[in-house]
Amino acid sequence: MTTSESTRVSSWRLLARNPITLISAVTLVLVALVALTANWIAPYGVNDVEVPNALQPPSGSHWFGTDELGRDVLSRVLVAMQASMRIAVVSVTFAVVVGVAVGVVSGYRGGWLDAALMRVVDVMFAFPVLLLALAIVAILGPGVTTTMLAIGIVFTPIFARVARASALSVRTEPYVAASRAMGTGDLYILRRHILPNISGPLIVQTSLSLAFAILAEAALSFLGLGIQPPQPSLGRMIFDSQGFATMAWWMAVFPGAAIFLIVLAFNLFGDGLRDVLDPKQRTTIEARRQQ
Repeated sequence: MTTSESTRVSSWRLLARNPITLISAVTLVLVALVALTANWIAPYGVNDVEVPNALQPPSGSHWFGTDELGRDVLSRVLVAMQASMRIAVVSVTFAVVVGVAVGVVSGYRGGWLDAALMRVVDVMFAFPVLLLALAIVAILGPGVTTTMLAIGIVFTPIFARVARASALSVRTEPYVAASRAMGTGDLYILRRHILPNISGPLIVQTSLSLAFAILAEAALSFLGLGIQPPQPSLGRMIFDSQGFATMAWWMAVFPGAAIFLIVLAFNLFGDGLRDVLDPKQRTTIEARRQQ
């Protein structure tokens, strides 16, 4: 077994021994399954209006109760989770692809190109994440596509910074210098040596960014700039519950609990990945377990 394979096996063993990470991983798998099957497992149609059953508390027929129009809250939460996960995955994927490309090229090439690209990234970092997303959506108009684009754009500089920092440390390694001396092309070096060696920090950042993307989508929808009715969204459901907070607590509690659960699971899983992918953290954990 090679050194890299041994390290990979050791990392997976440490990950499997962390109960919090395991629970968060199982939770994320269940959330993903719910998101994929939401349209089939939802007990009612998300827009089935039954005014006589409006504001019914949780019961055997409506586990999460009903809203002001008699719509089943459970069904709407399930489908809203599907929409939130889809937006988070697409937007973060966009940020990873664009941000990593910018960061790796910037860190590997250096010079004036690095300076120019990083100045653009610095300008984007100057704006608060939510404020920049609001500005983008306000310019392009509300909707699912613009929400994905806005969240993807605001997370791009984060991945660019992570990829650049990692590329800067890897490009000075002896094996990279040896590849250059042999006349190996830059694209091969980036694909073969740089990207595999910066994957750890990027994986951790991806997990954490997915959590923040869920929050960003909920915030935009709460403000009326994200997913538009009649399609349900967790943020919009919380907004609609404001006028019924004292008489129908379930309208806000269950969508809010869904957001909390998903974000917490992503954060805990990201923390677990960081512990096993960071060599210093992994060494510390292994030393503790041997005591």
